[in-house]
Amino acid sequence: MSDLAGFSRFARTYQPGELIFSEYEPGDSFYLIQAGRVRITKIVGDIEKNIDILQPPEIFGEMAILEGAPRSATAIALDTVKVLEFNRANFEILMMGNPQIALRLLRLFTKRIYDQKRRFMILTLDDPQARIADVFLMLHETQGPINQGAAELDGDKREFKVTVDDVAHWAGMNMADVQTILGHFSNQRRIELYQDKIVVKNINDFTRFVNSKRKK
Repeated sequence: MSDLAGFSRFARTYQPGELIFSEYEPGDSFYLIQAGRVRITKIVGDIEKNIDILQPPEIFGEMAILEGAPRSATAIALDTVKVLEFNRANFEILMMGNPQIALRLLRLFTKRIYDQKRRFMILTLDDPQARIADVFLMLHETQGPINQGAAELDGDKREFKVTVDDVAHWAGMNMADVQTILGHFSNQRRIELYQDKIVVKNINDFTRFVNSKRKK
């Protein structure tokens, strides 16, 4: 996003380990990462869970602008992080002065809001097996429609280019527990485990399973 050079007056730098903002505190600004990585964490029950690690050119904190709500997560600099900080007032300047950037940010907003809310839906499941099944449902939703030829050949089989570590990250669980559950699913012939991918035999089976475990 080199065309953001004109907004250098909004630049902020955070040192490794520095808190950018805390969950539940009020906020009126969002951030566009220009360099470095930002860890996003959230308290679930009594445990602080890593939700995401963001890199350039991702944005975070956007719910403060869109909903005016308290921060829904904590943001911490992992490296030396450089961001552009926008609040309501200077966001309007950005919108008026650079419509192309504004449109790109609005698209990012929409995707980020969906991703964030979808990830939190996984973490609200109490049943560990349902959490892992829901990770595959999330990945299925983000892959887009399956082409007709593949659908006719494979029915409801879905292939995901993910590792056990990826699944553990999205489910907010430790690797050992995730490996145990994936092994259980494999023994039940619900999934096939490979080095660089996981194949779900019947995605609709997982949909029914997760829906049965989600609190109404």
